[in-house]
Amino acid sequence: MQKQLSVVVPCYNEQKNIPLLIAKFKDIVQHHPFVEVVFVNNGSTDQSKTTFLQDLEQTSLHDFKLVDVPVNKGYGYGILAGLAAATTPVLSWTHADLQTDPEDVLTAYQIYTNAQNDHLLVKGRRVHRNKTDQFFTWGMERYASYKLKLRLHDINAQPKLFSAVFYHKIKEAAPIDFSLDLYFLYQAQKIGMVQSFEVSFRKRLFEEAKGGGSLKGKWKLIRRTLQYINQMAAAVKN
Repeated sequence: MQKQLSVVVPCYNEQKNIPLLIAKFKDIVQHHPFVEVVFVNNGSTDQSKTTFLQDLEQTSLHDFKLVDVPVNKGYGYGILAGLAAATTPVLSWTHADLQTDPEDVLTAYQIYTNAQNDHLLVKGRRVHRNKTDQFFTWGMERYASYKLKLRLHDINAQPKLFSAVFYHKIKEAAPIDFSLDLYFLYQAQKIGMVQSFEVSFRKRLFEEAKGGGSLKGKWKLIRRTLQYINQMAAAVKN
């Protein structure tokens, strides 16, 4: 069967999660052979690459790809490297931390195919989160919506799914850090539309969050996102 959907999974120091990830996606591909999975080892400093190579030896290369980024240049860089290796008409990405179910991508794909809109971006909207994370998300989406004059919700939620047509229109100016989520949502709102659906959000089993997990991480992510929002708002005015 010809592949129709690529799922990019960026991984940075996710060694313990990798066997679970591969097992989950093996099951998905077995039941949905139109899916291609693109794992990205995004400059990991642990044994993620070795674990990937060992576990993927037992899979079909037709279903799985591994993109190795030698040095981590940012969250967005890893995702963009995976998207560049994808070969299907519909593209997506989701996190490697298993806080959301990889099968959520299939729900997003069904919504997308029902809509028949090349400029639709389908994304998750996280539920069952703690109050602190909800507050940070609420504050960020309100500020972004005000500055950019668009309605933006749960900016960093996964998965995100869209057409290759849309991706090729916007990829040249895409940022390589955590601002990538905001950039895609902004572009989708400007030239198309965004549709969200609820996804359950769980605690990590292994490793630590690379973005907004700790208060230090949250502050770093917020500071960079605010900076990028202001840059985008200034560009719009000009």
